[in-house]
Amino acid sequence: MELGGLHHVTAVTSDAPGNLDFYTNTLGLRLVKKTVNQDDVSAYHLFYGDGVGSPGTEVTFFDWARMGPNLSGTGGIVEIGLRVPDRAALDWWADRFDSTGVRRGDIEDIAGYQTLRFTDPEGQRLALVAGLSDAEFVPWHGSPILPEHQIRGLNHVTLAVDRLAPTARVLTDVLNFRQSGDYPSSDNPALRTVVFESGPGGPGTEVRVEERPDLPPAQLGSGGVHHVAFRAPNDTEHRAWRDRVRAAGLGITDVIDRYYFKSLYFREPGRILFEIATDGPGFATDEDAEHLGERLALPPFLEPHRAEIEAGLKPLESGTTSAPA
Repeated sequence: MELGGLHHVTAVTSDAPGNLDFYTNTLGLRLVKKTVNQDDVSAYHLFYGDGVGSPGTEVTFFDWARMGPNLSGTGGIVEIGLRVPDRAALDWWADRFDSTGVRRGDIEDIAGYQTLRFTDPEGQRLALVAGLSDAEFVPWHGSPILPEHQIRGLNHVTLAVDRLAPTARVLTDVLNFRQSGDYPSSDNPALRTVVFESGPGGPGTEVRVEERPDLPPAQLGSGGVHHVAFRAPNDTEHRAWRDRVRAAGLGITDVIDRYYFKSLYFREPGRILFEIATDGPGFATDEDAEHLGERLALPPFLEPHRAEIEAGLKPLESGTTSAPA
């Protein structure tokens, strides 16, 4: 039994309109679902992905307007990696970031891949990684970015932990990841980042783990990551993962029906929240695929409370989407 790779990564914003503008107009991702945090309906939950919101392409955000800025450290996810087609796309994105005022680093070789690191307006650490497969990518033809430059989906997440060994044991012995390499940590070359991969390996399957005893504990805030989710193909394997994690002595939730997918949650020993999510049924369950993300979508158990929920949410304005660049 193997996980299929990364399903989605969920981060935190305190500026939902600005977040929507950046991820749709600057990065060219599609808002595939505008809904609410099912555990806190006063907050939006925004899902960005490819043209249909394929599993493995989604970066999502909880809108917690009163949260202070994220303090990066151990027990946190310190980078979200996104795929682009090739080095030419990286060069194009570097020029685009310069013209739009996005803070970025230089293109450099990291873990064997050409990589361009950058941050969103709230300091969320992101990276574009070149030359990787886009087999499951569906272009969004309403994007301001031409298909040849569009972001293809998730590539990796990087975790920072106090001690590598306990997290590595959960990844390999419980979740069946494989160690596939290592490289010097980004801001402390004396330390190593170890790369693990799941399922088919390669793009969209990597968890990179930095052992950073020199860092303080993370404090989650805007510009930080709440959790990472991994892919289970169906309900049967999903329940089997629940039983496997529980048998390993880790506290895990029962299956939670999120309507667009089903979820399990547990914390690994480094205090980072992991989710295992089913690939289906998907975001077109309650909306036509041509009109994803255009209205507030609520799962059936929240639909009777729509008026009250909408009254507690501020309208989102993303600005005008420009012609493809």
